[in-house]
Amino acid sequence: MWAPEEEMVKEWESEQECMKQRLVLQDTEAWQKEPDFRGLERVGGVDLSFIKGDDHNACAQLVILNYPELQVVYDVSEMVFLTSPYVSGFLAFREVPPLLQLLHTLQREQPELMPQVMFVDGNGLFHYREFGLACHLGVLSDLPCVGVAKNLLQVQGVAKNDEHMSQISAMSKAGDTFPLVTDSGKILGQALRSSDRSTKPVYVSVGHRISLDTAVRLTHSCCRYRVPEPTRQADLRSREYLRRYFPSSS
Repeated sequence: MWAPEEEMVKEWESEQECMKQRLVLQDTEAWQKEPDFRGLERVGGVDLSFIKGDDHNACAQLVILNYPELQVVYDVSEMVFLTSPYVSGFLAFREVPPLLQLLHTLQREQPELMPQVMFVDGNGLFHYREFGLACHLGVLSDLPCVGVAKNLLQVQGVAKNDEHMSQISAMSKAGDTFPLVTDSGKILGQALRSSDRSTKPVYVSVGHRISLDTAVRLTHSCCRYRVPEPTRQADLRSREYLRRYFPSSS
């Protein structure tokens, strides 16, 4: 078990604050302003899957899908060794470096396939210090980025209480949403019923270079099931890679 040093956490906090100054929380691309996202052709998704019982070795996955068809046009799986410990609220320092490396390799080898927007299985602005995994990856890659989490992060007064459950029950169809409002009245994300098949919402927040409304609309348009297809495919393929090459890990 790693014991994170206070010094390292302070350093990470300071780095987060610096990167936060570079955050862009509005639409920056022409396709984002189109009702049907005309001009958007490639959406990316990333994920990490771990070998069972091993906190160090993981499969880093990048997929690129065409849009609006949502067919995989590029995918790469790479085993990575993670040296940074897991510290709650600082997951990005552990997971972003190998994911960023996959993007850099794609940019170098097949720049024509670079995604115009990235989906991350996790939070963006909806985070303890308003700088989650999707913000971190977005700022360092300088790509529009959306965080879509499967579970509610209970932060700044947002809680999985009776009111929250009642709001979920009131969502009757795919596309229904409600805001995630902090104690101070700030909206850090939206709960979205992404599919008629699933009554459980996903939690959408801005990562970088996209507005919340656009992020929610885009997420819904990329969902065949509960989870957006880019991150769903990244998860499926990284798990499949581990099953194939590390059968004892599944």
